[in-house]
Amino acid sequence: MTRISLGIAGSLGTEKAAALAPRLENAGFHALWINETEGVNALEVAAAAARETDRLVVATGVIAVDRRPASELLDDLARLEIPEERLVVGVGSGQNRVGALARIEQTLADLREGTTARLAVGALGPKMRRLAAEHADAAVLSWLTPDAARMQTAELHERNPRGSAVLYARTSADPAARSRLEEEAAAYAGFPAYASHFARLGIDPLDTVISSRDDRDPYRGAVDELVLRAVTPGDKVGEYLDFRPLAHS
Repeated sequence: MTRISLGIAGSLGTEKAAALAPRLENAGFHALWINETEGVNALEVAAAAARETDRLVVATGVIAVDRRPASELLDDLARLEIPEERLVVGVGSGQNRVGALARIEQTLADLREGTTARLAVGALGPKMRRLAAEHADAAVLSWLTPDAARMQTAELHERNPRGSAVLYARTSADPAARSRLEEEAAAYAGFPAYASHFARLGIDPLDTVISSRDDRDPYRGAVDELVLRAVTPGDKVGEYLDFRPLAHS
């Protein structure tokens, strides 16, 4: 059964995340995933959301280890006291591709020494997906059609039956957000790693976005967890509540 979660940008901030989190919990979402971008500490946003909830999982998707080493993340975890049974620490290689696989593997090993939280890896390419299957609790996938998601999930489960396939899918619940969604898709298509990803799969980024329940339904059963990476017209808390109907079958 596919769990449904919501994803937000860390730039939304601690105050809005704290206001949004209990409403997501009450709506039946499994987790709140928080994107970390430069200048934003996703763990601080996650801590604010965790303080206002009892069951909602909080997760980072994903922290670039070329900017923030494991020692810094563990210091944050000790300071913020996020309940580890409700925490997923997602990490990714960042912009420095040289030695990325070894750096992620070492980061996971260091984090295992200092936290019992679940660990996830942003895994765009086949080598990183293999590493995620072997060393992490989850692989964070992104920009996939339902068929591609099903294939990559099967690949992960073959290597690690207990591993979880988590898919980020850009989602808009308001037609007014469509232009922002298209701009984000175009921006990702311009990044070399993502351009290679789309070329490898023979897909357009707009083939992977969700705008309705009909778009969402083919992903149910294709992955273990579907993160509706919310794209809204104005990043207001109320706009994120429009995603609540997508949490249910």
